[in-house]
Amino acid sequence: MKVDDKHFRTIWVNENDEKIIQIIDQRKLPHLFEIFDIKTVDDAAKAIKEMYVHGAGLIGATAGYGMYIAALQSSKQNTAAFDEDMRKYADQLIATRPTAKNLEWAVKRQLDVMATSETPEEKVKLAFITANEIADEDTEYCRRLGEHGCKIIEEISKKKGGETVNILTHCNAGWLAFVDYGSATAPIYAAFEKGIKVHVWVDETRPRSQGASLTSWELGKHGVPHTLIVDNVGGHIMQHGMVDMCIVGTDRTTHTGDVANKIGTYLKALAAKDNNVPFYVALPSSTFDWEMEDGLKEIPIEERDQEEVRYVWGKNKEGKVEQVLICPETTPAGNYAFDVTPSRLITGLITERGVCEASREGVHGLYPNK
Repeated sequence: MKVDDKHFRTIWVNENDEKIIQIIDQRKLPHLFEIFDIKTVDDAAKAIKEMYVHGAGLIGATAGYGMYIAALQSSKQNTAAFDEDMRKYADQLIATRPTAKNLEWAVKRQLDVMATSETPEEKVKLAFITANEIADEDTEYCRRLGEHGCKIIEEISKKKGGETVNILTHCNAGWLAFVDYGSATAPIYAAFEKGIKVHVWVDETRPRSQGASLTSWELGKHGVPHTLIVDNVGGHIMQHGMVDMCIVGTDRTTHTGDVANKIGTYLKALAAKDNNVPFYVALPSSTFDWEMEDGLKEIPIEERDQEEVRYVWGKNKEGKVEQVLICPETTPAGNYAFDVTPSRLITGLITERGVCEASREGVHGLYPNK
């Protein structure tokens, strides 16, 4: 996607030094656009845990590059010590964000690839190739699912006689959450580029407000019409026929169709069901968990620092970005980062292979090899 007419991915190799991986520091958006250099495994782990990066695909890509950086750090070791280091660094990265499936998937993919080589030098080369492959695949898969999801938007547009299709999304499942294109936003961008009239209702998505700070920012940079709303408005506008469809992302989806996404997604799905609004989830196949059966019982739900709830960041009237306390100083806060939406509330899953029902039969119909 483009930022001020310049193409950016969310993660890339420094053009002058391939031992440095660069990312957009998303904590600073929308007020500041800054680049952060990942030079060590600790840098990669910090970027994931403290949400310099976010979103299933980008977390996976960052972990993939993190394992490459780990291999560089340990390349002077003998093979046995190198492999021990890799297992330690793998555990460190996986522990940063327990809900995100792409994280574990990318790390294990790197371990499996490096296990096919004999020397640390060969393992480093393979890790670099694989990290680039993970990033490129994420981009291509999001592009494809955008094409499949665009067909749904186009059909709604035809039924409305070309009038604007109003789409509700939650959190940020845009290109900022992946390497490029995004998941939930990929169909929106594809429709917009085809000239289909679209408008996006953007939930602010407390507590970190990724909808307000990230989704609104990237839609605005791309010129897509959008309106920011507080999280609790979704049900109201569905009741009054102001939403034609919902599209959200996911951090982990069971092969039976249960979806873990940013906290508040479940409530949107309930409101959509009650108002007969189609509710779609967009994801690349790397986000599927092929072992978990019951998302509500099995998907680990990350609990984050209560300070994310107690404080908010913003720009004051003087133009300074600052943090402010929004509750009494002694009030504790609970900070559940995700919830699980049962498959029965989901109209369909949009993947790089097409659209399917949120069910075991639907998912395995697209991925019979699994």
